[in-house]
Amino acid sequence: MIINTAKRLSHFQTGIFAALNERKEEFMKTGRKMYNLFVGTPDFPVSDHIIKALTEAAQDPENWHYTLRDTPELLSAVKDYYKRRFGVEISEDEIMSVTGSQEGVAHLGLALCDSGDVVLLPDPGYPVFEVGAYLGDAELYFYELKEENNFLPDFDSIPEDIAKRAKYIMVSYPYNPVCAVASGEFYNELIKFAEKYNIIVVHDNAYSDIIYDERYGDSFLNHPGAKEAGIEFFSLSKSFNVTGARISFVIGNKQIIDAMKLLRSQYDFGMFYPIQKAAIAALTGPLEEVKEQCLKYQERRDALCGGLRRIGWNVKDGEGTMFTWCRIPENFSSSQEFCMKLLDATGVLCTPGSAFGKCGEGYVRFALVLPVEEIEEMIDVIDRSGILKS
Repeated sequence: MIINTAKRLSHFQTGIFAALNERKEEFMKTGRKMYNLFVGTPDFPVSDHIIKALTEAAQDPENWHYTLRDTPELLSAVKDYYKRRFGVEISEDEIMSVTGSQEGVAHLGLALCDSGDVVLLPDPGYPVFEVGAYLGDAELYFYELKEENNFLPDFDSIPEDIAKRAKYIMVSYPYNPVCAVASGEFYNELIKFAEKYNIIVVHDNAYSDIIYDERYGDSFLNHPGAKEAGIEFFSLSKSFNVTGARISFVIGNKQIIDAMKLLRSQYDFGMFYPIQKAAIAALTGPLEEVKEQCLKYQERRDALCGGLRRIGWNVKDGEGTMFTWCRIPENFSSSQEFCMKLLDATGVLCTPGSAFGKCGEGYVRFALVLPVEEIEEMIDVIDRSGILKS
């Protein structure tokens, strides 16, 4: 029997990640120590009150039925959190849960786009941004994010004929992978651009609580005209270390939320009740641990970036997210080549910037998922290897 799978799957490539994973497996067989800074999975513990809320809810047999909706208690918790954390007023019909922002973004194009619509995507870009637009049968236009512009979009560089056809623009700050933060002035400029061309703004706000040097982790919705212009994805994964629970929300323009709800009703039954209880506990509980965790991430950033500078690799400090984005040493011609040689020489595994698009070439991404002591040890290993001097 011949199985012909959907032609659309040919668009998705795993080449770089597959090659790195294969090399990682080979390295692990050697028995040498590996410093895995490849994937951004938080290594901090989940707070006790979140675990308690989930486990207690799981003891109730009634909580094991289909959910079908976000409970009023959950919607109220999101509403109150946005007011407390960002100073943003939202109503409960402007909120919808999603099974992780990745799932929500992946389905976004199906809810918003028709064939022939254009979607404006960042380059470098987080891969699922492209997936959502592609599955919506949209035409993909990549706007470049350049270091000399602090990795912010240059709206004037987007051709007017493209802007007039665009259905939505994808933005995200603090931004993984480039670790840049946007100012209030940027969001105001973004909203003006969207209003001029009738473009929906989609802001992925996963890292507002991991931001450094006393910067403020803002919400796109905290700016005049934002709710009229678009939506924001808000995730608990990185702030509260609940990545596996897949707790995220899409918030903002009611018409867009209604479209997302209609689409979701066709393929999902909603968030498991005990997970809703865990989300409520996180959103209504104390935030001191979140702030303390941010300081620990900053200590790791300082140890990594400062340590690399000390041994001769002139990298810049990231402004936010749980990553650092570093231009590769001058004696290497590609990010993938450097990642492979770095792993072989030192056991340090990071992600080549080319995995995030054309403009990511020449950079690598490190996840801040090791304690300071281990990062300092890793820096010494890199230094002794001589890879920066070859």
